[in-house]
Amino acid sequence: MTEIRKVIVDGVEYEVAVDVAEDGKWHAKVADQIFEIEIPDSGPVAKKKRVGGGKKKKSGTVSANIPGKIVTIEVDVGQVVEEGQVILILEAMKMQNEIQAPISGKVISVNCEEGQSIEANVPLVVIEPNEE
Repeated sequence: MTEIRKVIVDGVEYEVAVDVAEDGKWHAKVADQIFEIEIPDSGPVAKKKRVGGGKKKKSGTVSANIPGKIVTIEVDVGQVVEEGQVILILEAMKMQNEIQAPISGKVISVNCEEGQSIEANVPLVVIEPNEE
């Protein structure tokens, strides 16, 4: 697998295509010129492991990631909602965006009003998850 890397040699930046051959030697292509590189006493290059991968617990706190104006609120306190259900409509950058419930549960607070301008990342609705 070829990787493209930027390297700086004596203050000059180069784009280098690096590839490892089957014999363990490295091949680097710089400006249409190929160089063979040997690194004594080095084992194979370890692949980077992906971090995470487990299921992440979703939050019941709903906020908008951009500022805008609340057009409509589709839920009331005490109402049971399903994951993916539209709970409010936010107008941002001249577009109306449907904000959906991230989890199923019961609405325990609504912290905004229709027509209100809101900032980004401010809690708008809080949903208590269903107990499973």
